[in-house]
Amino acid sequence: MDQALKQKVLDELAWQPGVDEAHIGVTVRGGVVTLIGHVGSYAEKCVAERAAGRVTGVRAIAEELEIRYLSGADHGDETIAQRALDVISWDFSVPKDRVTIKIEKGWVTLRGDVDWRFQSQAAEADIRSLFGVMGVSNAIEIKPRVQVLDVEKQIRAAFRRNAEFEAENIVVTADGRTVTLTGQVGSYYERTLAADTAWSAPGVTQVHDLLTVD
Repeated sequence: MDQALKQKVLDELAWQPGVDEAHIGVTVRGGVVTLIGHVGSYAEKCVAERAAGRVTGVRAIAEELEIRYLSGADHGDETIAQRALDVISWDFSVPKDRVTIKIEKGWVTLRGDVDWRFQSQAAEADIRSLFGVMGVSNAIEIKPRVQVLDVEKQIRAAFRRNAEFEAENIVVTADGRTVTLTGQVGSYYERTLAADTAWSAPGVTQVHDLLTVD
């Protein structure tokens, strides 16, 4: 079974635009996929991980890919910082003057606060694609201004609308603005979708994903 899953992951990596699968190796043990080798950017690293996570049967991912940028290009911290500030300022999805950036040896840390998670994700996506970035730590806090109204009901309804996973095996518990997901899903991909769906509920500031993959 692991060998068949390995081939499926390799096929998905080969199918994915923007990923040079020739430099990526895959090992599988008990449904846990490990990606090894090297990629040409942090963005490619993220795309490869997401591609592997979409494959049915994958229960977890251990990502051990090394980033190797082209030598000779200017990707020092000061250059990355200026590019990061520019790209975030150009993104209308990110509230102006609410996100700060710290860079150390190519690793970017984002701080500040926004109203919605998608705004935090947009800021991270902006930085992820910059040349020279080795990684991103997203420490942006979600501080919504909307009132929380029956979050559990809204999330359950959203789950039932989603045809990509079985909603009846997921238990949703809300305590104020914090949501906890428990129960079982059929794949790593379904688990990711469920957590993303819960995050989309108005007013949610934290999601505890305790789902198991069976």
